[in-house]
Amino acid sequence: MNKRVPEIRFDGFNEKWEQRKLDKLVDRVKSYSLSRNVETNDETGIKYVHYGDIHKKVADKVTSKSSIPNIIPGNYETLIKGDLVLADASEDYQGIATPAIILENTPFKIVSGLHTIALRPKKIDSKFLYYLFNSPIFKRYGYRVGTGMKVFGISISNVLKFEVVYSTYSEQKKIGIFLKKLEDTIALHQHELENLKKSKKAFLQKMFPKEGETVPEIRFPGFNDDWKPFKLGEISPLRGGFAFKSLNFSESGIPIVRISNILENGSIGGEFVFYNIQENDENYLLPDRAAVLAMSGATTGKVSILSNPDNAKIYQNQRVGYFMNTDNADYLFISTLVRSNLFINRLKSVLVAGAQPNVSSKDINDFEFNIPNSINEQNEIGSFFKNLDNSIALHQSKLDQLEKLKKAFLQKMFV
Repeated sequence: MNKRVPEIRFDGFNEKWEQRKLDKLVDRVKSYSLSRNVETNDETGIKYVHYGDIHKKVADKVTSKSSIPNIIPGNYETLIKGDLVLADASEDYQGIATPAIILENTPFKIVSGLHTIALRPKKIDSKFLYYLFNSPIFKRYGYRVGTGMKVFGISISNVLKFEVVYSTYSEQKKIGIFLKKLEDTIALHQHELENLKKSKKAFLQKMFPKEGETVPEIRFPGFNDDWKPFKLGEISPLRGGFAFKSLNFSESGIPIVRISNILENGSIGGEFVFYNIQENDENYLLPDRAAVLAMSGATTGKVSILSNPDNAKIYQNQRVGYFMNTDNADYLFISTLVRSNLFINRLKSVLVAGAQPNVSSKDINDFEFNIPNSINEQNEIGSFFKNLDNSIALHQSKLDQLEKLKKAFLQKMFV
C-alpha cells in the first residue's frame, strides 16, 4: 500500500497526501513557566492549563472560572480556539500522548503552563491535527523513558520534528468533523451509562429498608406488609467450591470459575483454566445467573453474576462462594440483595484484613436482613434490577463497540 494514502478515505478524495515536519505547519505558543501553585490575581481573568489537567482531559472542557486557578500577568501568550496543548512528561504513556484542544472561546483568557507544549495550527486543520496526535502514529513517535522515576517525556524540539503526512484542507476538515461526531456520540453514551449506574445506586438505597427499619422508601403498588428478618443462610446459603488441583488444569474441558474470574465490573470473565469432566460434580456446578462471591484475594467481597444461558457445565473453584438458589426466596431478589450496600456494609464487619483478606461462609450465612414476606414483591424487585442491569450492559456494550470503532478509525484514517 502507498504510504501516502490512508487505508480509509471519504469518497471524492484521491490525491496523495503531503509530508512535512510539524514546525512548518504550526507555531509554538509561549507557555507560562511557573508551577500551578502560584499566587493568584482574581482581577486578571486569566486561567492556567496545568499538565495534570491535560491528563484528565480537562482543557477541552474549560467553561467556568472554577476549572483552573487565576495567575498573575507575565511573559506568555494566551490560548485561542483551535490551539492544542500537550503534556511533555507523564508517568502514563497514554497520558502524555493525548493532547487537549481548546474547542471554544471562553469568557476568560487561558495560558498553558508547567510541563506543557502549546501549538497553534497555521497550515493544518486543528481537529485533524488533534486526532492525528490521538492516533497510534503519533503515540509511537519519539517518546523516551527518563532514568530514575521512569517518566515518559518528549521535548518541544522533537514534537516539532514530527513528520506529518496530511491531505488537502477540505479532506482534513471532513476527517476532523467525522471523528469529532464519533467522539461526541461516545461521550453521550458514556453520560447515559453513568446516569443509569447512578439511578441503580439510588434505587438500591431506596428500595431496601435502611438499618433499623422494616419498610423501604420506595415500593411497588399493592405491597404494604412489613419486611421480616431472615438470615442469609436460611434463604440462600453460601456454598464453597471444590479444591481443583492446579497440576491438572488444561487448555480445554470444563471451565473453572476462580477468584481471578470475578471481575470488578460485576461480570465473570478473564482467562479461564479448564478441567476434565468429573463424576458426581453437582456440588460444584454453577448455573446460569449464579451470584458468586470472591472469598479471598484482592477482590474479596466482590459479587458477580455468571452468564451461562445454555447451562453448560462450569465448575466452582475453592474460595469462590455461590449463593444457592432455594425455594425460600426469589433468586433475582437475592442477586440484588448481595450486591447492595446493605450486604457490602455487613461484609466489612467480618472481613479479615491482611496480606490475603478473606471471609467465611459461616459469617456470611449469619447475616440477617429484612426481606419481603411476599415472593411476588421479591420477584418485582429482582426483575426491576435485572432489567436495569440489562440496560446498563447494553449501554456498556454499545460504548465498547464505539470505542473500538474510534480506535480503528484512528488507525486507518491517518498515514
